[in-house]
Amino acid sequence: MSLYPTQQVEEIVKSLPELPGVYRYYDETNTILYIGKAKSLKKRVLSYFAENRGHTGRIRVLVSKIRRIEFSVVNSEFEALLLENSLIKKHQPKYNVNLKDGKTYPFITIKNERFPRVFYMRNRNNDGSEYYGPYSSVSRMKVILDVIRKLFPLRSCSFDLHQENINAKKYKVCLDYQIGLCKGPCEAKYSQTEYDENVEQIRKILKGHSNMVIQFLKEKMQSAIENLAFEDAAQLKEKLDLLENFMERSTVVRSKIHDVDVFSIYTYNKYAFVNYLKVVNGTIVQTHTVEMKKGLDEDENDLLLYAVANIREKFNSNSTEIILPIEVDFDGGNIMFVQPKIGDKKKLLELSLKNAIAYAQQKLKVLETKNPKQRQEELLKRMQNDFNLKRLPRHIECFDNSHMQGSFPVSSCVVFKDGKPSKSEYRKFNVKTVDQIDDFATMEEVVERRYTRLIKDEAPLPQLVVIDGGKGQLSSAVKILTKLNLMNQLEVVGIAKRLEEIYKPDDPYPLHVDKTSDSLKVIQHLRNEAHRFAISHHRDRRSKGNFKSELTEIEGIGEKTAKELLTKYRSIKKIKDAKIDELAAIIGRTKANAIKAYFEGNN
Repeated sequence: MSLYPTQQVEEIVKSLPELPGVYRYYDETNTILYIGKAKSLKKRVLSYFAENRGHTGRIRVLVSKIRRIEFSVVNSEFEALLLENSLIKKHQPKYNVNLKDGKTYPFITIKNERFPRVFYMRNRNNDGSEYYGPYSSVSRMKVILDVIRKLFPLRSCSFDLHQENINAKKYKVCLDYQIGLCKGPCEAKYSQTEYDENVEQIRKILKGHSNMVIQFLKEKMQSAIENLAFEDAAQLKEKLDLLENFMERSTVVRSKIHDVDVFSIYTYNKYAFVNYLKVVNGTIVQTHTVEMKKGLDEDENDLLLYAVANIREKFNSNSTEIILPIEVDFDGGNIMFVQPKIGDKKKLLELSLKNAIAYAQQKLKVLETKNPKQRQEELLKRMQNDFNLKRLPRHIECFDNSHMQGSFPVSSCVVFKDGKPSKSEYRKFNVKTVDQIDDFATMEEVVERRYTRLIKDEAPLPQLVVIDGGKGQLSSAVKILTKLNLMNQLEVVGIAKRLEEIYKPDDPYPLHVDKTSDSLKVIQHLRNEAHRFAISHHRDRRSKGNFKSELTEIEGIGEKTAKELLTKYRSIKKIKDAKIDELAAIIGRTKANAIKAYFEGNN
């Protein structure tokens, strides 16, 4: 059976070149469905139409809609990455990655004018002004502006300060001049040379070269001291302290790391989170994380590289070194891709990943709050994958046993629906056929009673049965489920208490499940609920009311005598079967006769 939607598409695919490039899929209305990059156009596009590739339903639907294919050949895979990024942003196809970062971030602007103003704005104009950023953290941007204004007083007015206007005394100084925020260039109180010199220092701060500005201030302060201008020296010392304090609040990694971009990725189901750190002269000057939603179950590496191209363009990065957690096997031209194994660059990568994970945890909490049904579905799918189950575990039942030194053996069965307790369906069992401590036999009894009843009532069976215990208890449950011909209708796992390990039948090794995963947390919740419910039932059985229902209902037998007998014989059945002389030796002939008469009369 051919997977090509039309003969025309089949011919185009087979004629594609084995060169790097970008391909575009169109539907019958000439709408772009998907844009992708490839090291080899022919091999990549053919993979969509190959049979037995195990494609997801979403990819199969995409392929069925393709009516036309276009492609662009480029010189390298890196160029393909850049072109793909540009085209996806322009067309935003339905089946592509959705990078959720449509915000506009502010820039710090040095205005193209005489005596330039420095301020922030969100949109860039083609007026020759300089733009630094954008800044994903508005608060940090405002801190930088505040430091700049305290270091180098600049004008904030929009006056046209051409020399003719200044000479004509067209303007007067304002309040900023009176409080020291401006030195009054509008009245020629501030020279163009000194003003421009300060603007140059501001450029260095905005580029991340604050150490150069520190050196500049130190030299000016030393010069002021040598010229006995101690008041000027004191003011410069204040500015120096201000800038050094600002630098201390920045995250310093290592001064030898000059200008690099650092990227890491954290994925969670259909979501991916990519963090970006900009490092200049050993200081992190920019940090940003984007959220991505997968389009066609893309490879994690492809998602990361797509985000790298997108973020670098957004933040106008010209760094020639990019630190990544993966090895890149294509030529980036003048850009060097680095996958560090040790050292400071490796620590930077780890810091970036911490940022990505922290952002993801915060974001996913919001997603879970907004869409609990989707969260439930994702949790069940995650459990199905983690425990290698054939069916989605919407209905789970868990069993636990409880006894006190062999007396009052009980068991519990708790039920979870869609990952949550369904308490109205919990069941408790008084063990009838086991007289001594035998968890295996107890498990056999209660599992058989539970599922014999469900079969008789034609009630729905669970997709997953959880046994609280190790391999022994699991084997006991499997024995009964096999006897009832249920092993092909449901699945069973055991959870060992000591190491929280999950075992499946006929597998001597535990499943490798992340100890912090939500899947394991659900199983632990089930086990804890089953244990709590069993203990609660056991406590009820040991209560005074339960003594009355058995021994204390016999005339002349009180609670003390009943407890004495149960401590000795461990169960009512053994007391019933005991010889009268044995009972008389413990509680006296009169009480022994009363107990024997009671049980013989109730046979």
